[in-house]
Amino acid sequence: MAVNSFMVPLGSPAPDFDLPAIDGKRVALNDLKGSSAILVMFLSNHCPYVRRIEQGIGAFAADYEGRVATVAICSNDVANYPDDDAPHLREQAERAGFRFPYLVDETQEVAKAYRAACTPDFFLYDSDLRLVYRGEFDGARPSNDVEVTGASLRAAVDALLAGEPVPEQQQPSLGCSIKWKPGNEPA
Repeated sequence: MAVNSFMVPLGSPAPDFDLPAIDGKRVALNDLKGSSAILVMFLSNHCPYVRRIEQGIGAFAADYEGRVATVAICSNDVANYPDDDAPHLREQAERAGFRFPYLVDETQEVAKAYRAACTPDFFLYDSDLRLVYRGEFDGARPSNDVEVTGASLRAAVDALLAGEPVPEQQQPSLGCSIKWKPGNEPA
């Protein structure tokens, strides 16, 4: 079932995290500090909404490498969605050209802290770790032929990097709901 992102209030601070990556290393929010822009994405391997744009996400991250600290997090319940386990995420990263850290949120506490609702869900922070964008990558969906460009996210990043205000009118992301472990759904 498709759901929209929660549209967390702009200006919210980035919740802290320290998670294992699919390459065996650990990555913390603190590791991303010092960048002008920090992008935290909630993704999964099995979701058709993510699959539709994953190549575009890889291209986006490559285009902004060195200017935007980018990280992806998968918080799905792998017991019930085994396609989202670390080996399958490694396959996805290879297939989509992800060169950024892809983290596993086994406890789902990070997804709860960010108020992530769906995959994909995008959270862009400024150098002060304040939320400036939460919304769609672009208008591409599994049900349409819209070209995958990342136009919505690119516009926000370009404004932030240019020192301009990021427009507050933002379209929510749409995707598969986070697959919560039974009894672990956010209140």
